[in-house]
Amino acid sequence: MKTPIADNMMAMTDRKLVIIPTYNEKENIAAIIEKIFSFGQGFEILIVDDSSPDGTAAIVKKLQQKYPDSLHLAERAGKLGLGTAYIAGFKYAVERKYDYIFEMDADFSHNPKDLIALYDACANNGADLAIGSRYISGVNVVNWPISRVIMSYYASSYVRFVTGMKVKDATAGFKCYKLKVLESINLDKIKMKGYGFQIEMKYTAWKLGFEILEVPIIFIDRKLGTSKMSSGIFGEAAWGVFKLRFRKIRPN
Repeated sequence: MKTPIADNMMAMTDRKLVIIPTYNEKENIAAIIEKIFSFGQGFEILIVDDSSPDGTAAIVKKLQQKYPDSLHLAERAGKLGLGTAYIAGFKYAVERKYDYIFEMDADFSHNPKDLIALYDACANNGADLAIGSRYISGVNVVNWPISRVIMSYYASSYVRFVTGMKVKDATAGFKCYKLKVLESINLDKIKMKGYGFQIEMKYTAWKLGFEILEVPIIFIDRKLGTSKMSSGIFGEAAWGVFKLRFRKIRPN
C-alpha cells in the first residue's frame, strides 16, 4: 500500500515540465515562476517567449541565475502564435523525456496550485490527459463579461456537437499530459495556431484512445497585462473544428 511519504517521493522523482508561452507578460512572469517553485514539488518551467518587446525574456534570464537547473527559456523570433509556442515546448519535453507536461497561462488566470491536482489526476487517477475545466461543475469563471462567458461555454457545446468528444471545457488551456500522449501525436500535423489548437490537441488525444479527465478549477481573468484574445482566434477555431470531424487521426 502506498503511503503519503511514498507518494511524495514519487512526485519528486517524476520529471514535470510546465510550459508557459509569453508575449508581453513582464507584470506577471516573475510572480508566476516564483509561485510554482514555492510548492517544492519538483516542477520545472519552460518559458516560450515570442520576442516580447516589454522585456519579459530579460526577467526570465535574471531568474535563471536563481534557478539554473529548473527554469528554461526558449526565445522565438517574432509573435508566432499560441499553438506553435506549445508545439515547440512539447518537442522540447518529448526530446528530454519529461514524464508529465503541463500547459498554463502566465497571467494567474490559472491558479498555480491546481498544477498539483492535474498531476494527481494523471499520476494517481488514471488520466492520460487531465484538463483544468471551467465547466465540469457549473460555470466557474470570475471577472469575465457575460458575453465572453456565453461565447466560451457555447463554443465547447459546439465542439461536442460537431466532434462527439465528451469534454465539457473543450477550449481549456490548463492541462497535464503524460509523455506517451505527446509521443503518440504527430505534432507537425497540428494545424491550428490560436485557441483552436487547444481543441485540436484534445480531439487528437481522444481519437487516439487516451483517457481524458476533467478536473474542476476556478478561472479568474487576468488582473495585470493585456489579453491576447481576438475575433480571428474564434473564427479559426469554429472552422477548424468542422474540418477536424473529417480528419483521419493516426498515431505517430
